[in-house]
Amino acid sequence: MRFRDRVVIVTGGSKGIGEGCSRVFCAEGGHVAILARGIQAGQALARELNEAGPGKAMFVQCDVGEHEQLRSAIEVVVEQYGRLDCIINNAGVHPPAMSLEETSIEEMEQLMRVNFLSTFAGAKYALPHLRKTKGTIVNMSSITAVLGQHHSTAYCSTKGAQVSFTKSLAIELGEAGIRVNAILPSNIDTPLMHDWAATLPDPQTALKRVADLQVFKRMGTIEEMGKLALFLATEDSSFITGQAIEAEGGASLDY
Repeated sequence: MRFRDRVVIVTGGSKGIGEGCSRVFCAEGGHVAILARGIQAGQALARELNEAGPGKAMFVQCDVGEHEQLRSAIEVVVEQYGRLDCIINNAGVHPPAMSLEETSIEEMEQLMRVNFLSTFAGAKYALPHLRKTKGTIVNMSSITAVLGQHHSTAYCSTKGAQVSFTKSLAIELGEAGIRVNAILPSNIDTPLMHDWAATLPDPQTALKRVADLQVFKRMGTIEEMGKLALFLATEDSSFITGQAIEAEGGASLDY
C-alpha cells in the first residue's frame, strides 16, 4: 500500500504500459485517473479496478494531442480527488516505419504534438497541484531515445526530447521538492506489439525475434513498467531525479 490515498494521473492509461501503471498504482491503494481517447476501454478498466480495489479509479476521456483537453482533464481529476501526487506522461504513438524522406513536415509536427508536447503540457498543467504535495512526474520515453531505430527517426527524436525535458525540469523543480524522471522501455508485451506482429507473414517468429533481443529471452510486461513507475513515484526513490532509467532487459548489451 505504498500509494495509499494518493492520486496519480496516467495518460494513455487504459492500454499497454499505461494499463500496467494503472493496475499497479491501484493495487497499492492509489486513486488512479485513467486518461485516454477510447471510452470503452477506459471505462472497462476503471470499473474493473474499482471492483478489485483496494484503490479507486476514474476514467476521463482525453486526447493528449489536444492540450486544452489535457488541461481540463487534470482539473477534473483534482476536483474529484482534491489533490495530485503524480502524473505519468505515458500516452504516445509509434508511426509505421518511414525514412526521413518519406516523413512529411506535417506528420512530424503531429508526432511531436502527441509524443512530446503532451508531456510538456501534462507537466505544465499538473505543476500547480504537484507543488502542493511535492509530487512527482514520470515521463514514459523509449530506449530508442538513446539507441535510435531504423526508419524511426521522427519517433526517436520525440522520445529523445522527453529525456532532455526530464533532465532540465528536474533541475528547475528540485528546490520545490518535485522529482522528475523518465522510463525508457525496450520491447514490452503489449497489444500494440501483437498488432504489429499480425501485419507480418509469420507473427510468432516475429514476436520471438523481438523477445530474443533481451538477455532474458522475453519481452517486458506492462506490470513491470508499472512497478518501476511506482518506485519513481514514492519515497523509495527519494534521492533520484532527472534520470532516464533504461528498462530494457539488457537489450542494449553485448553489441
